[in-house]
Amino acid sequence: MRLKDKICIVTGAAQGIGAATVLKFASEGAIVIACDRRAAPVAGAAEFFEVDVTQRPQVDAMVAAVRAKYGRIDVLVNNAGITRDARLVKMTLEQFDAVIDVNLRGVFHCSQAVADTMVAQGAGVILNASSVVGIYGNFGQTNYSATKFGVIGFTKTWSRELGPKGVRVNAVAPGFVDTPILATIPDKVLAQMREQVPLGRLGRPEEIANVYAFLASDEASYINGAVIEVAGGMTV
Repeated sequence: MRLKDKICIVTGAAQGIGAATVLKFASEGAIVIACDRRAAPVAGAAEFFEVDVTQRPQVDAMVAAVRAKYGRIDVLVNNAGITRDARLVKMTLEQFDAVIDVNLRGVFHCSQAVADTMVAQGAGVILNASSVVGIYGNFGQTNYSATKFGVIGFTKTWSRELGPKGVRVNAVAPGFVDTPILATIPDKVLAQMREQVPLGRLGRPEEIANVYAFLASDEASYINGAVIEVAGGMTV
């Protein structure tokens, strides 16, 4: 098992890619700490914390509790994210700020909270959820695109800062993935999305989780500062 006994924190763990990541990590032997805003058990998780990543005291309390109980933190998966889509001329400040707070500020909060522990250990992995939208942009997603571009900036910077301390930082950039975030999209639009993908289908959450598991493992020990697209070839 590639992650045997590693202490792994996953945010946005209640559904979609986050839930799939918890299950995958657990199947690889990890002790998984699932975090989400909603108080609900997560299959495969050793523990669940109700955490709003925009609230630093909640993040710090969770990290302190994990460190106190297990003595270390090996992996952080910054998966929590939201969308509030609108064209530039229609987007409200509330929509913009909400996405920035969760998708960008939340990643900063969680990563900064675990960094000292990982540096003191001389080892650790931080994995950030970007998106192909964060590389190529997307109509109606000014706020979301900005955060996913920003996460790539975090990844590149932290890989330089933390790499010499034994901490690897990488990002995964999924394409169109069949998660609850797509539930409100009309079937006609979903069909158009599939047509953009050479594989002819949407991704599955577990396919993203598989990449996270690889990057978290020692098999990826020389991968640092990378942004890996998992998009079925849609950007070719």
